[in-house]
Amino acid sequence: MHVLVTGGDGFIGRYLCTELDERGHNVTALSRDPDPSVLAKGVGTVSGDVTDPATLDGTFEGIDAVVNLVALSPLFVPRGGNEMHERIHLGGTENVVAAAEAAGVERLVQVSALGADPEGATHYIRAKGRAEEVVRESDLEWVIVRPSVVFGEGGEFVGFTKKLTPPLVAPLPGGGKTRFQPIWVKNLAPILADCATEDDRTGETYELGGPEKLTLREIAKLVRGRVAVVPVPMALAGVGLSIGGAIPGFPMGRDQYRSLRFDNTTSDNDVAAFGVDPGEMLTLAAYLGPK
Repeated sequence: MHVLVTGGDGFIGRYLCTELDERGHNVTALSRDPDPSVLAKGVGTVSGDVTDPATLDGTFEGIDAVVNLVALSPLFVPRGGNEMHERIHLGGTENVVAAAEAAGVERLVQVSALGADPEGATHYIRAKGRAEEVVRESDLEWVIVRPSVVFGEGGEFVGFTKKLTPPLVAPLPGGGKTRFQPIWVKNLAPILADCATEDDRTGETYELGGPEKLTLREIAKLVRGRVAVVPVPMALAGVGLSIGGAIPGFPMGRDQYRSLRFDNTTSDNDVAAFGVDPGEMLTLAAYLGPK
């Protein structure tokens, strides 16, 4: 198969492209300014901006499946403000779907997010939910994947946690009770590859997480070691930058604090649908090593 991965030289994309290449597929990574140095030698590159349909002309011709990975992080305030989530996640998906349909692409794998909801509490969650609607209403064979936070070499979740939890004393919204289900990128990439290439995956929505559900407090202690957590009431955390601004270089805003009001975990981890035993997946603690 010829698989096009949008955002293919990004954090998750480079692992997915390698996985697909090792399986013998023809793989092309699309990004605005592709960086071949982070990709396997057999992976091709092409320039394109999912927010600019003109740059996608001809790019989807001859493609069998597209994996749409272009995304902004929900952890930080995007350049241009939280409204950029609409432009990238919704507008970008609309353009990818239109280009794929016009070129006769058969399948689209949409990488979404846990809790995606057009009426959700944050710009990120609403944009991801609306993008899912676009995919489901398309003429393509679609698969939607909703992962929890992803960690691994080149990822930003560990770095985000370090910014959120300074050494020694860490003021955490709600005392750090929000739960996450971190999944290792090398456990996620093969699942995404299956979604792109296996016939029985179409029309499915998969919620994926790692082997453990950890509170932000527990994650902070894994990342920082010994740290005293100071609970910050969610009502105060709602003022956003008045708290985040007290931490040098900390780019969180009101929307990001609002996301900490709900857990980022699966109700039924769908990794089993891919023959994956959660007990054999890499834990965040094992990845970080001893402190």
